[in-house]
Amino acid sequence: MSITELEFQAVTVETAPEEAIQGQSQWQLTWRRLRHDRMAVASIVVIGLIAALAIAAPAFASLVGHPPSQAYPNIGVNVNGTPVSPGTHGFWLGTDELGRDLFVRILYGARISLFVGLSTTLIGTVLGVSVGLISGYYGGIVDAALARIIDAVLAFPYIVLALSLAVVFGPSLWIVIGVIAFFSWAAISRVVRGQALSIREKEYIEAARSLGAGPWRIMFIDVLPNLMAPILVLATLSIPTAIVFEATLSYLGLGIQAPTASWGNILGGAQSYYTVAWWYLVFPALALVITTIAFNLVGDGVRDAMDPRTERVFAAGRKRRKTGSQGDQADGEAALPPLTVADEGGPLSWQ
Repeated sequence: MSITELEFQAVTVETAPEEAIQGQSQWQLTWRRLRHDRMAVASIVVIGLIAALAIAAPAFASLVGHPPSQAYPNIGVNVNGTPVSPGTHGFWLGTDELGRDLFVRILYGARISLFVGLSTTLIGTVLGVSVGLISGYYGGIVDAALARIIDAVLAFPYIVLALSLAVVFGPSLWIVIGVIAFFSWAAISRVVRGQALSIREKEYIEAARSLGAGPWRIMFIDVLPNLMAPILVLATLSIPTAIVFEATLSYLGLGIQAPTASWGNILGGAQSYYTVAWWYLVFPALALVITTIAFNLVGDGVRDAMDPRTERVFAAGRKRRKTGSQGDQADGEAALPPLTVADEGGPLSWQ
């Protein structure tokens, strides 16, 4: 390339119009990565559809003319006393052992499951973040005391507590929410505590202290924003855990009680009829499985979007395994280019 061409290119670059460089925040970058995750987007659509069906449950009950707790012993149960199959007498997904519309009850059960999952996650996240911040920031005796409380909560058998509360106060929705929220905050608090212990030693925290900032301002203004990524991931992954927890308690008779519909008590009633009425077991179990898988996939997508290094690490590992399997040589020779000598007595160099 001649000097004239270089001068022409330099003049062209100097006279080119300036393009504004627009910065993007962490949340904008996260949203952009999340939008390109097809599995996460599909899971969000599924969750939105389930939520829409749950909200519209009264409308569907009016449409089919079957209230959720109304039994139809004449048309909802056959001559053998077993539930009728899907599509019989206007029952879209069949009935249960009392002749109640299974489709309507599954929709109402979705309302319970989503409410319990979201409410307990909110309570557990707020409590866990608060305890973790206080423990990690103050350290010392405060940290030791709160850390032992967290360990005790994590080691306590939740079924024993749920059974005890159900015997004393009676099974109810609020007992379920209280038990799940009590056990969900400890795991979040442990992660937040560990992150806060690391962040409190950063230079900008020391600068905030030197400027006279108080501990509460530092915790919630300087430390907390840097913990939002793991907190959001943990909260997203806690929702399906809470939904399964509620279904388990209701299945054991410690949670939502009939005639209120819950996926757990529907499955509990189906255990005696699944051999003669497969739909009674399959459809509520399928609703539970789809919901929990969708929330877990969204949680994985949020984790990868918040910290794309995890996806790159997994992709690099898969690439190494693939290239390693394809590049194995039968003669066992190393896959490196041969060494050559530049000249006699000169240094070794790769060809």
